[in-house]
Amino acid sequence: MSDAAAADPRPVRNDFIRQIIREDLAAGKHTAIQTRFPPEPNGYLHIGHAKSICLNFGIGEEFGGRCNLRFDDTNPAKEDPEYVVAIQDDVRWLGFEWSELRHASDYFEVFYLAAEKLIRDGLAYVCDLNAEEVRSYRGTLTEPGRDSPYRNRSIEENLDLFRRMRAAEFPDGARTLRAKIDMASGNINLRDPAIYRIKHVPHQNTGDAWCIYPMYDYAHCLSDAIEGITHSLCTLEFEDHRPLYDWCVDKVDLAGHPNLLESLRAHGWHDRAAKPRQIEFSRLNINYTVMSKRKLMALVQEGLVSGWDDPRMPTLQGIRRRGYTPGSLRLFAERIGISKQNSLIDFSVLEGCVREDLDAHAARRLAVLDPIKLVITNLDAAHAEVLTFSNHPKNPDFGNRSVPFSRELWIEREDFAEVPPKGFHRLKPEGEVRLRGVGIVRCDEVIKDGDSVIELRCTLDPETRTGMAGADRKVKGTIHWVSARDAIAAEVRLYDRLFKVADPDDDSHGGSYKDHLNPDSIRSVQAWVEPSAAEVAPETHLQFERIGFFVADRRDHSAAKPVFNRSVTLRDTWAAG
Repeated sequence: MSDAAAADPRPVRNDFIRQIIREDLAAGKHTAIQTRFPPEPNGYLHIGHAKSICLNFGIGEEFGGRCNLRFDDTNPAKEDPEYVVAIQDDVRWLGFEWSELRHASDYFEVFYLAAEKLIRDGLAYVCDLNAEEVRSYRGTLTEPGRDSPYRNRSIEENLDLFRRMRAAEFPDGARTLRAKIDMASGNINLRDPAIYRIKHVPHQNTGDAWCIYPMYDYAHCLSDAIEGITHSLCTLEFEDHRPLYDWCVDKVDLAGHPNLLESLRAHGWHDRAAKPRQIEFSRLNINYTVMSKRKLMALVQEGLVSGWDDPRMPTLQGIRRRGYTPGSLRLFAERIGISKQNSLIDFSVLEGCVREDLDAHAARRLAVLDPIKLVITNLDAAHAEVLTFSNHPKNPDFGNRSVPFSRELWIEREDFAEVPPKGFHRLKPEGEVRLRGVGIVRCDEVIKDGDSVIELRCTLDPETRTGMAGADRKVKGTIHWVSARDAIAAEVRLYDRLFKVADPDDDSHGGSYKDHLNPDSIRSVQAWVEPSAAEVAPETHLQFERIGFFVADRRDHSAAKPVFNRSVTLRDTWAAG
């Protein structure tokens, strides 16, 4: 462990993966730890990926090791440079930096030479069965598969056909290269899986250089071996793939055949080839959301959300725009921990982490979302003064700010009740309340337009102002306000959960996840904010006092036209649901 890690004041984390790593280091199995985060660039990352990012990069940091960012880009038909850029942005936003940026496509020549080695060793063959025929030959969970009629082709014929596949002699789907393992294996993944297929599709990184592409399972494990990954961390669905992972690594044996890596040396890249160990952990499942890339893409393509960065989406781009912070996601990953048991995490756990982080780091501002006018009749019409407010009541390092105060104010409509319910401690006819930072006012008159209250006329007790003898006089309620003369109009987008049910994927009652979209997941209002709120930069996090945590929208906000997104309410409003 590095000196920096040893000096880390954070408590030592003891999940089973970190325990394995400590044991491997203690036993001298490794002198340095190398991990990687290996996304496929076929969509935007979501909250589930944040857990893997924090695990892989976090372990690299904790143990003084290295962590690569590697794009497992083996399927050009579904990949796009847009996703590559967004993924890099997401990793850096979460607060991590990779040791090396790699792509599986950087290793295509290595994969190809390794495949030829498998053919020469009698461990791979070119198969002419189409996809439907391969499925029929594969067998079932209870019945063994059958050998392909092409399984016993000679090494010479297989090499010739494979090279002709690379030379673009055959159409898509005409042939595959399959590993020769065991068609009777109880693990279907070992029943001669395809390791190469023909795809006449340009690649986002290599252009038209290739028309055959390696399958994910084959490329992923060899990429790990090439990079000298010590601990290959993946989610539980890959547990049944681990025997194939180990088979490919062992049979190719890159460390024992350095000639296969010659193309990488030509680029001046390191030569760390070694045998990695795959370890599986449970993926992140959260209620009230879906995290299938296919389903998220459908929401975008069908216009059910405004895009991949819609603040209601569970994508990292979306929750970033919503105002969730890197610190809150790292806290969430730490709080849910690492295990081998699949579980469903309540969305409120994530929201609790957001509240905890923002409570510590978000400056306070005054804003009124549903205004009703309050006029202080015992002040002159031209009255104007500037009050000093703390930017953060729990942290004096945030400093102070100036807040304009005048005779006419906006207050929240819900802070007044003409016929108050029992236990109501805010403003009511002939009742008193403290105006935050000002003093105590009494409601003397209620002005109405029909049944609607449009104005409250109040008197301010001057003896209750700061520094006066009656400043400590007690009243039960304190409410916030903004000066009507000075307030800035702002668009405030009130976001809530995208789905109204805990399990949107449950189709037992018919329909689909789209039928469970929450119609109240977004509501936009015109609010009034104090001037210093409007002036903040995009992506500034604020607490609007007594309302919730908000963020200045990273796309639409400007001082001239403020736009704020609600990140999370001050309290869990779903707790009783």
